[in-house]
Amino acid sequence: MAPDEQPASPHIAVLTVSDSRTTDTDGSGRFLAGAAAEAGHIVVERALLRDDKYAIRAKVAEWIADELVEVVLPTGGTGITGRDVTPEAVAPLLDKEIAGSAIARRAFGGIANGTLVFALPGSTSACRTGWSKILREQLDPGHEPCNLASLLPRLRER
Repeated sequence: MAPDEQPASPHIAVLTVSDSRTTDTDGSGRFLAGAAAEAGHIVVERALLRDDKYAIRAKVAEWIADELVEVVLPTGGTGITGRDVTPEAVAPLLDKEIAGSAIARRAFGGIANGTLVFALPGSTSACRTGWSKILREQLDPGHEPCNLASLLPRLRER
């Protein structure tokens, strides 16, 4: 890539984790997919899974193995109840952790096989906050002075 050439917007996959939502009632997944598309990103897939650690891990592993997917955004399952298993499902897949958390919510980020992974709480309000305060600018390759999107081509370096 030429020095003045801007990287393309990332390809994103969105996963909603919920025992109570359906595709029709999934406001958080709908918000994230819509906000990503509105920001110029390509949403390659959107899925909804129940709170099943192994199903979540399998879906995220599938996406991080897919070279087309550059960012995975799981929403839901980050609380502290017995059914909240997204961190336990996804953390073993991470090569590097990007630390971050909140009381009673275990939102987190990391890198797996050169793919950025940011797990957000299940509430649409929390997804809006995470997107507007952090992810929107970090996934925008034109955001200055820095952004994670510009690092995507280098994340698979060994």
